[in-house]
Amino acid sequence: MPNVRPEMRVGYILLIFLFAGFLLLPLTALLIRSFETSSGFNLSNYLVVLLNKEMMNSIGNSFKVSSATAVITTILAFTLAYSINCTRIYQPLKRVMGTVMILPMLLPTITYGFAIMYSFGNQGLLTKIFGKGFFEIYGFNGLLIGYVIYTLPAAFLLINNSFKYIDKKFIVVSKLMGDGAVRSFANTIVRPLIGTLGGAFVLSFILSFTDFGIPASVGGTYSVVSTQLYQVMLGSIPDFNHGAVIAVLMLLPAVLGIFLLYFLEKFNFQYEKITDIEWSKNTYRDTFLAIISSLILLGMLSIFAVMFIAPFLNSFPYNLTFTFKHISAVLQSSDLVAVYKNSVAVASLTAIAGTVIAYSSAILNVRTRLKGRSAIDIISMITNTVPGMVLGLSYLLLFNGSSLKGTFIIIILCNIVHYFTTPYLMAKNSLSKMNRSWETTGELLGDSWIKTIYRVILPNSVSTVIEMFSYYFINSMVTISGVIFLVTAQTSLVASKIKELQHFAKFNEIFVLSLLIFFTNLLMKLLCDYLQKRKAVHVKKIDRKREAA
Repeated sequence: MPNVRPEMRVGYILLIFLFAGFLLLPLTALLIRSFETSSGFNLSNYLVVLLNKEMMNSIGNSFKVSSATAVITTILAFTLAYSINCTRIYQPLKRVMGTVMILPMLLPTITYGFAIMYSFGNQGLLTKIFGKGFFEIYGFNGLLIGYVIYTLPAAFLLINNSFKYIDKKFIVVSKLMGDGAVRSFANTIVRPLIGTLGGAFVLSFILSFTDFGIPASVGGTYSVVSTQLYQVMLGSIPDFNHGAVIAVLMLLPAVLGIFLLYFLEKFNFQYEKITDIEWSKNTYRDTFLAIISSLILLGMLSIFAVMFIAPFLNSFPYNLTFTFKHISAVLQSSDLVAVYKNSVAVASLTAIAGTVIAYSSAILNVRTRLKGRSAIDIISMITNTVPGMVLGLSYLLLFNGSSLKGTFIIIILCNIVHYFTTPYLMAKNSLSKMNRSWETTGELLGDSWIKTIYRVILPNSVSTVIEMFSYYFINSMVTISGVIFLVTAQTSLVASKIKELQHFAKFNEIFVLSLLIFFTNLLMKLLCDYLQKRKAVHVKKIDRKREAA
């Protein structure tokens, strides 16, 4: 690695100031506000909240539905990942499974609730098809379905990725040693994935516990902690102090999750070499898992199907004649088009600035000898822990009287900090695998450190940068929890506009806006995937030329 240069120190100081001002300072202000009362600083706010029967009931409801979600999601995600990695299921089906699993990530969570309503409600699509209602959709049932759909893609990606790092030869060894199917499965598949399964459980629990979009649409009278926070802060009489207390309490599950993951770390182990195997044909296993996986995917798709049908019908489910009038109405509405443009602009600027910040942070941590650079890892751990609603509320409390209030800048900064962890880890993992001597070689050749990054490091990590950009853009398009306290009439985004349209029961407009988000994100995802594949092909061609030379 090169010697420490002034530009490295300047970049590091700027990053520390950025996160100090827009992460640590807002959270500190939130914590201080939770202890603030008319008679000074004390615990009375906490006592009032914790002694509030309705509040404690909401916390209990959140723990109940989030725990159920985490268990179901982890089991389903493991089943899908196992089906893809450890069976001889028809290969095209495996590709479809991997593709379908990411589709819910392209939609705001508040849309999930409306899709559930239009699918399982008294006049819902699935209710009409089967001739009867299945269950009460408002409350626990609706939340559970919505949360499982919301958390399943993230849990699946986590577990599916870990399957690639299991040494499959131990499965063969286990069978040769005479282990039964159950014992072999437990020791060679489940045992190496204990840490990952725990991570999927914690991830699903925290995402469910802190989500606001799904309870906002199908929560009904089943109060959860996120809706309590919303009501306290944006009700008829906002109570900032009690809102701060609820936000602090929302951090506790994440803190407990970190301790659980730390405990599960001791179960992780590394293989000296990753070996793949040709899976033996097992008709019963493959057929069973193919059916189960297909049912999971069809169940997910069937819920969202109504979203692609209802906007093209005159009045679902009463008048089923085809029409484009709902699409035209939205496209001709200057207000709704402006909101969509706002979302695209915010997502684009977030993706550009966020990618630069996350990539720069990773470079300073991995490719320099700066003292204290490990602080960036601590920052990434904090951003991974803080829920979007908590971060948004902390911004509201800190910047309420500043010129940043009600601007796109504060929304973009909130998104950048909120989603920092994953892009940063993407860049960190990529940069850590590169040759450590490139900067030193560039220095010997007379290139500056920045020039070496631009000419050597960046071209070798273009695929990762594209993936980082895609992650920031898509998440910024769909987020509602992180920005619900920050948007105004002038800075309204599609996800927050959907919440507003809910009050007027304008579900056709809601679905049309949701489709705009979906197809925008899908287009961005396909474009980024194409650029990544193009880069990969280009790298292979260069490698072949080098080998030929």
